[in-house]
Amino acid sequence: MLHRYLPMTDQDKKEMLQTIGVSSVDELFADIPESVRFQGTYNIKEAASESELVKELSKLSAKNANVKEHSSFLGAGVYDHYMPIIVDHVISRSEFYTAYTPYQPEISQGELQAIFEFQTMICELTGMDVANSSMYDGGTALAEAAMLSAGQTKNKKILVSAAVHPESRDVLKTYAKGQYLEVIEIPAKEGVTDLDALSAHMDSDVACVLVQYPNFFGQIEPLKEIEQIAHQGKTMFVVSSNPLALGALTPPGSFGADIVVGDAQPFGIPTQFGGPHCGYFATTAKLMRKIPGRLVGQTTDEDGKRGFVLTLQAREQHIRRDKATSNICSNQALNALAASVAMTALGKKGVKEMALQNIHKARYAMKALQEKGFSLVFTGPFFNEMVVVFNHSVTEINDYLISKGIIGGYDLGRDYPELENHMLIAVTELRTKQEIDQLVKELGDFHA
Repeated sequence: MLHRYLPMTDQDKKEMLQTIGVSSVDELFADIPESVRFQGTYNIKEAASESELVKELSKLSAKNANVKEHSSFLGAGVYDHYMPIIVDHVISRSEFYTAYTPYQPEISQGELQAIFEFQTMICELTGMDVANSSMYDGGTALAEAAMLSAGQTKNKKILVSAAVHPESRDVLKTYAKGQYLEVIEIPAKEGVTDLDALSAHMDSDVACVLVQYPNFFGQIEPLKEIEQIAHQGKTMFVVSSNPLALGALTPPGSFGADIVVGDAQPFGIPTQFGGPHCGYFATTAKLMRKIPGRLVGQTTDEDGKRGFVLTLQAREQHIRRDKATSNICSNQALNALAASVAMTALGKKGVKEMALQNIHKARYAMKALQEKGFSLVFTGPFFNEMVVVFNHSVTEINDYLISKGIIGGYDLGRDYPELENHMLIAVTELRTKQEIDQLVKELGDFHA
């Protein structure tokens, strides 16, 4: 049965060729010389039927280690968290699932209100005045914050802590290259930003200081001290933060942050093998008109009823190109909706309880590992991730753990050569005492 994935009968093909005035598909390429056309056969499999293709792809998919069948201790920016079942029910509704930019408010009130609620909850978590309707992910949100800082201050240096996620730093460097900005990495000391090194690099040409809270090693950065160093002259203070951690930690806004960014993945968004996820971007009211992307505002109609509309849209397709703050031209509305539904379902008490469970379970794992004889590298306060040093390569250990049904932690040696044989272990609220005890046992057996 000749049935393609996008069905097109011979009659369909004939009618299309007649419409454009050619007799065959080959005639479409008549202007391309025979000498440059590929004459052989492609080294690919023959086209499979739909049922055969589904079967083959299902077999390939089954090879993946997933969090439904394994207990996962892998974090490093993407975490296995509880997702209220209502999230999938809401985001699967066609009016949300297929919606794009709600340019026509009269037919987009549901979508607009969902985005407005997302903005409101992000502001409450971060302690900031205003948030946009979401961004691609945490990494691009951080880079956009640096670009905003450079544009606002007219300065050319960006100081970023080495304890910021390595992938976010790479994205930042890519953005900065196009804007001719200099990115200077401030080393970490004992798992947090080296304050002496940060102070030494401060001068009148620094646009912003970027730190992560909790940082990539899971450690809690001293935001109060960093803010005092950062706010010299026009320099801006930017914090990238795990929004779930803010359910228990003092928000960056309370420490005088100018911009707070991050990834909303911990709320209602699956790990999804690394994406897509959803970035958030929050600022002070002073910077409202500089925010990239778009904002949804609340208003009233002519009858006095509450309504929602797109308000500030500071991108080049809406205003003069040279005045645009960003060329970002989309957002993650569906994932932002998922985060909104999850936060709403959990409520303020639920978010705090979820954050505290991460803290308590991570500390149980820490004590169990220490009792087994393993050493934690950093001793400062942390959220739900810790760095453990081993006497074998992390790759060997993780291969062993997978055979036991456990997804191990992140190999820090990939990004920090000085941390070879160091594993970043994440413990979320979904990890049970039995799973944590099993991890510790298997690590002990491997090193026995």
